[in-house]
Amino acid sequence: MRIRKFAATLAAVSLSVVALAACGGGGDGTSSEPSASGEVVSGAPAPEGATKLSMWVFAELHAAVYDEMAIQWNEENPDKAIDLDITVYPYQDMHDKLLLAANAGQGMPDLVDIEVNKFSNFVKGDNPPLADLSAAAEPYIDDIVQARLDLYSRDGKIYGYPTHVGAFVAFYNQELLEAQGIDYTTIKTWDDFKEAGVKYHEATDKAFGTANTGVWFVEPLVTAQMGGQVFEDDGMGKVSVNNPEAVEALELMADMEKSGALSPIAGGSPDAEEAYGAINNGDYAAIVYPAWYTSRFVDYMPDLAGKIAIAPAPQIEGSETLTIGGGGTGTAVSAKSENLELATEFNAFAKLSLPANVAVWEVLGFDPVNMSVWEDDAVTHNPENKFNKYFTTNLFDVLNSVKDGIGHFNSFANPNLPAVDNWFRTVTLNEVYENDTPVKEALDQAQTDLENEIGEG
Repeated sequence: MRIRKFAATLAAVSLSVVALAACGGGGDGTSSEPSASGEVVSGAPAPEGATKLSMWVFAELHAAVYDEMAIQWNEENPDKAIDLDITVYPYQDMHDKLLLAANAGQGMPDLVDIEVNKFSNFVKGDNPPLADLSAAAEPYIDDIVQARLDLYSRDGKIYGYPTHVGAFVAFYNQELLEAQGIDYTTIKTWDDFKEAGVKYHEATDKAFGTANTGVWFVEPLVTAQMGGQVFEDDGMGKVSVNNPEAVEALELMADMEKSGALSPIAGGSPDAEEAYGAINNGDYAAIVYPAWYTSRFVDYMPDLAGKIAIAPAPQIEGSETLTIGGGGTGTAVSAKSENLELATEFNAFAKLSLPANVAVWEVLGFDPVNMSVWEDDAVTHNPENKFNKYFTTNLFDVLNSVKDGIGHFNSFANPNLPAVDNWFRTVTLNEVYENDTPVKEALDQAQTDLENEIGEG
């Protein structure tokens, strides 16, 4: 087994796929060898006679987990041993290469990580290039957060297995807040969040929370808490970004930005390199983001160790939806894989099993989709775990307190989500937060422009 990093340009990738299609070579729909060898960075040895499975990913840390899961799979299934050949591509290159291969009908790997905002591109029509993974999920299904499976499902079929829940939580700089007499445990609702933010900003002239222009994350959370979607038909129909709930949600955020409770952040998102330094320096006191952001604190903000408390995300009073999942990666199998059954079985083991989800927490710091992990104190409260050491509160105590309120934001599964997400990130959020465009005006314009772009006008 091996993990390879690939840094070729998309042009080179495109040429290789086009050449395959033009030559009609192979014809089996998969390719166990990428178009270039890449740099071999690691990988465990495979047993003799193991079946080779190819895999593409865009995150090297994910590759390390899959390599470890392949080792465990081979130990538990010596009669079905695999030789997992993982190639790490740059994010955009990998998705573009995958789409070219899918359209050509050949050249796809056996397994592939697909980022949630790209996933809809691969499940359109009656004959998607991805395999139905429903049957292989059955042994694990009762323990998996259903909302995350739904994200990668279409018409009752599961086409991808999730990596994490991505439940929104709040990260508070306890030291900064206590210095201003603010107790983060009293922040329950968005009104409380605004009140604390205004008090902190007026006392320090520094930012409290973030108004994000480069990522459309918190606005969907608030919309979901208000019972809304950004598409008709409970999120699965035509675009509807200017409906009453969507307007009210963005108005709530815009009002917090105007009052000083939220401030723009360098890079447009807390998950930008420029932002890590600002947060690490204490320029922001509160970050509302998916639970996987724990890894960003540990990896990029070492000075805040022992200062950050994790708490439930602020609520809309009376709402049954306390949080939703944000972001994600669905791991899929090519429908034309020569080893379809084996690839599907391994995928379920590597993404849904208890050992896999323990690794997701211990290695990546993500909130696992297998909720049996949430109840295992030996794992979740391990005092030697680097994430437990870093934060002043325990992530799983927070997750368990909101687990019955993890909502479905079906709009995340709409095939036109990429267009909406792109429009908000490049136009609407900048208009509202940077240019003070009235929310209703900005969303009405977005609705018109998106209808024209999608062809629903």
